[in-house]
Amino acid sequence: MYEHLKATDSKVFDIMQSELGRQREGIELIPSENLVTLAVLEAIGSVFNNKYSEGYPKKRYYGGNEFIDQSEGLAIERAKELFGAEHVNVQPHSGSPANQAVYMALMEHGDKLMGLKLDHGGHLSHGHPVNFSGKTYHIVAYEVDKETETLDYDAIEALAMKEKPKILLAGFTAYPRNIDWKRFRNIADKCGAYLMADIAHTAGLIAGKALLNPVPFCDVVTTTTHKTLRGPRGAIIMCKAEHAKAIDKAVFPGLQGGPHEHTIAAKAVAFGEALRPEFQTYAAQIIKNAKALAETLKKRGARLVADGTDTHLLLVDVRPFNINGKQAENALDEAAMYCNKNTIPYDPAKPFIGSGIRIGTPTLTTRGMKEKEMEIVGNYIIDVLEHHDDDEYLAKKRKDVLALCAKFPIYPELG
Repeated sequence: MYEHLKATDSKVFDIMQSELGRQREGIELIPSENLVTLAVLEAIGSVFNNKYSEGYPKKRYYGGNEFIDQSEGLAIERAKELFGAEHVNVQPHSGSPANQAVYMALMEHGDKLMGLKLDHGGHLSHGHPVNFSGKTYHIVAYEVDKETETLDYDAIEALAMKEKPKILLAGFTAYPRNIDWKRFRNIADKCGAYLMADIAHTAGLIAGKALLNPVPFCDVVTTTTHKTLRGPRGAIIMCKAEHAKAIDKAVFPGLQGGPHEHTIAAKAVAFGEALRPEFQTYAAQIIKNAKALAETLKKRGARLVADGTDTHLLLVDVRPFNINGKQAENALDEAAMYCNKNTIPYDPAKPFIGSGIRIGTPTLTTRGMKEKEMEIVGNYIIDVLEHHDDDEYLAKKRKDVLALCAKFPIYPELG
């Protein structure tokens, strides 16, 4: 594989090989990352890359789309089956454009959008002032409870009844606890809002039946197709049939031109993989691993936001180790352990510094690691945090990490 690239552009090939080595030899803790199968990689690099196909199946603006229609149709049908959705649009290029399309379909400029604050676990596209969402719509932000660091549904309901948003958005990127979708549905009904869920992080856990599916409760659900879903980098929008026309029109021609049909083919492959029984075992193991990792960290003195996890991710307050999130990320990086610095609720630090790190278990689970390895990884993390300014110690820990990863090889077919 990649023999043509190696022969024609050795510089790009060498960079790619270096990245392959990094992935093989490091502990990937970033919860929004994962390892796709070779089948997904092959679909991304397929001849579908060569075709323009503006429009939708059977309604294209270009000729020669017979097989493109079959591929996109297969992706749609598999996604419907996977999530029980009435309508699915598989064309969004990524999560933010998917959210943008929903807003365009269901709101006018200046309408109220109510979502979780970024530094409390929400996403930029859920209403942050620097993002298109914050610039285009009237944003009402809700927060987590200061004591429990979990969602206060009574407070969310009170705010929603006061503000009457057009869309009530339940979507999270750094919130480790389960979501009460039924309660969100009740709140939306009471205040007269559309209920939207952004399940970009938990879609694989939902598809694998390890978490409750929000699709039956929501008007619209968006998700990326990577992260826990273990597919290509992209997104889909699922909605009630009554919103199908508006959603499709917002995606094309509203926001996008030609869809990335090679990525859509890879989405179809990933959805097919997620429909297999073994994917449910995988999804359950992700959560088991996250809980095991949480327990190890807590035993070693770490403070976890919301005191733990119900999902694939953990938010760790690193201040007990006398460092900030940026320093923690850099130290772990030196030991070949990759995470991302992150703000924590009511964080006094600036976003680029943060008081926490966000970590997760999807990639480690894909590699075949289980609870026993999570104890090892958790101890490695604390070891690094406790010795974050000792370069010699970090170099030794890096060797331990390499030895562990060697027991769980990835992509041996790539040479």
